[in-house]
Amino acid sequence: MADKVMLTNRIILRSIMPLFKVLYEADKTPIKKLLARFDGVIQFSIKGTDTGAYLEFKDGKLDVFQGLHPSPDITLPFKHVEGMNAMFTGGVPVFGGFPKGLWRLPLLVKLIMLFLGLLLLMPNVNPKDPDKRMLKVTLIMYMVTNALSQLNKGGDEDMQFWTSKQPDRIYQMSVEPGGPAAYLRVKGGKTKAGRGYYTRKAPFVHMQFNGLDGAYKVLAEGKDTLRATVDGDVKLVGSPEYAGTMGSFMVRIQDMLMPAK
Repeated sequence: MADKVMLTNRIILRSIMPLFKVLYEADKTPIKKLLARFDGVIQFSIKGTDTGAYLEFKDGKLDVFQGLHPSPDITLPFKHVEGMNAMFTGGVPVFGGFPKGLWRLPLLVKLIMLFLGLLLLMPNVNPKDPDKRMLKVTLIMYMVTNALSQLNKGGDEDMQFWTSKQPDRIYQMSVEPGGPAAYLRVKGGKTKAGRGYYTRKAPFVHMQFNGLDGAYKVLAEGKDTLRATVDGDVKLVGSPEYAGTMGSFMVRIQDMLMPAK
């Protein structure tokens, strides 16, 4: 059976940290432009292991990489996996030594801005601005589809059993018309997440959200999918049984990432 702590960490590194790039690209504030010329690498790592990921700011862009960088400018070393998980799930992070490179103030400010942006994912954050609401929906959609794939790749037995018997199938989510979209591809026990529309075949299940309001009610406010379908907030095209099972896995991921109490 997959270890829940390690599985949570896998989702954090591979499904949540990549959202930093989405946040950075969406940021249009003057302070981002002011700091754009400051390049550098910020490393997140578990002390004594090769587990980690790093942010690389270069030429005004941000990329997120898995693993360890040979010479990061800022290093956030966590004492153990639980200590890193806490930083992303509302708990108290436990460092395995004093963070290095904090004197690189422009990079530190960039990191703080990204974490402030990531707060948009918190259930109690309810922005009124339409652009912020759409950004929250986009972040959730990207995170969930990727996390479903990581749940499978990380060894969750229920998820692996569910995917093992399936042929090549696409589980698509989209905000209609013309909004963001993301998908999960399942094929013989293997999974892969992607952004946008999968165009090589029709989806096996397609959750079509009715505009921003419909998507926000379901993804951000947790409105029951059945109730949302009746109310016209979402249109489910395809197998309701398989969509329901996927929804149960989404709830499992949410429970893993809920703020610590």
